[in-house]
Amino acid sequence: MNAQNPQGYTGKHTADATTVEEGLAIQEKQAKFDDDFATETAMQNTLLTPRFYTTDFDELDAIDVSSVRDDWDKLIAQMVSDPNKGHFKKNEDWDHVDWDGMEPQLKKEFIDFLISSCTAEFSGCVLYKEMKRRGANKDITQLFQLMARDEARHAGFINDALREAGLRVNLGFLTQSKKYTYFRPKFIYYATYLSEKIGYARYITIFRHLEANPEHRFHPIFKWFEEWCNDEFSHGEAFALLMKTDPKLTSGGNVWWIKFFLTAVYATMYVRDHQRPAFHAALGVDPDWYAHEVFTKTSKLSEQIFPITLDIDHPRWQRSLERLHRANVAIAEGKAAGGLSGKLKQMGGSIRAALAFVSLYTIPANRHLVPDSTRLEPVY
Repeated sequence: MNAQNPQGYTGKHTADATTVEEGLAIQEKQAKFDDDFATETAMQNTLLTPRFYTTDFDELDAIDVSSVRDDWDKLIAQMVSDPNKGHFKKNEDWDHVDWDGMEPQLKKEFIDFLISSCTAEFSGCVLYKEMKRRGANKDITQLFQLMARDEARHAGFINDALREAGLRVNLGFLTQSKKYTYFRPKFIYYATYLSEKIGYARYITIFRHLEANPEHRFHPIFKWFEEWCNDEFSHGEAFALLMKTDPKLTSGGNVWWIKFFLTAVYATMYVRDHQRPAFHAALGVDPDWYAHEVFTKTSKLSEQIFPITLDIDHPRWQRSLERLHRANVAIAEGKAAGGLSGKLKQMGGSIRAALAFVSLYTIPANRHLVPDSTRLEPVY
């Protein structure tokens, strides 16, 4: 590693930036402190790692929010007021972290969690900033500017936490070098809406658990999760309103796409979390319990716009998730083994993973009526 410790950097903090451009400029000034290992980890593209997305920005720019104007203006006013400005930086509540004394497996999994989270936050920043840059629709460009501002702050804050471990992700390098995946706008809506809402559910579940069990708070960053997840909540509200502008997006054949993205997002979270047993043990959280809590919250929230929720209590649901996890383990073992036997093991694991996903997808969904207004407030 070629990490450097940037003690003495006294420039303006990303938490105080009022625009995404300002936040990214601060990150660029700190680029000399970046670490090859962290950046290379963030550069990886697999089914389980966060991706960078691009889309048809002209189609996004053509959205007319007139049909949701009242809810839209309330949400934008809330975001413009910027309640979390200055929040995402260390203060007197930031406890000392003994990185050298941290149990090695926990340290490895926690660093992986931080790098993955930083990449996911910055992925949103890159997508939102590009829409703001390309668009001419004032409503849409204003929204995406505000969301990009928030995501840049989150990524910068995680990089601050990584810096204490001698690591830092070069976000500017990621922007230029990481592979981009093209999604049609409606797929961006489904995927990003779920990413924001499940992010809220994940962070608030951990925050409330550690509120009740502070002895398991092994790192101070968890103290910031409540305000963090409220940003995620607001972003999800925005995408719910974008989908509300076109009823076709949540009806007819598109319901099958909604079910696909629900299943894929839930399954990916389950498999990824089960790759971090030491991390969850340190938190005092059973990954199966945690998954069910997050799925329950996310399903309840998504009723605001999606006409279906997944039946996460169906007898086949948990069994299929466990099969998917075991298949993923087999794939990883085959990749590590190499050679012909390793490739055969990977192939067998991939087939079993596909069958497990089909089993999940074919569980009948629960249907409900979508409310006239999508507007929600965080209550968990």
